[in-house]
Amino acid sequence: MKVFAIGGRAFVSGFRLAGVDGIEVSSPKEALGKIKSTMTKPDVGMIIVSDDFWKEISDAVSDLRVKQPIPLVYNAPAPGSKQEKVEYRELIKRMLKIS
Repeated sequence: MKVFAIGGRAFVSGFRLAGVDGIEVSSPKEALGKIKSTMTKPDVGMIIVSDDFWKEISDAVSDLRVKQPIPLVYNAPAPGSKQEKVEYRELIKRMLKIS
């Protein structure tokens, strides 16, 4: 199974240096489209998405994850981004659509 990176130029370039394929995007909408198309590839086991696009598309990606749990879709910090606290309980509730 392959790992795939989706994000800005610096984000994807960093993963390419580590031997991970990737696609450079310039907007959250473009990132979501690439996530959807990459999820259809049977050899992809994980998609890593730059967190600078993640906030705007996280709900849509959560909906995709419910319908198709593999590949895993995970977000990672983009170069220069601030570290944020993640509320995993709220994330799981949102993914499971629990109030």
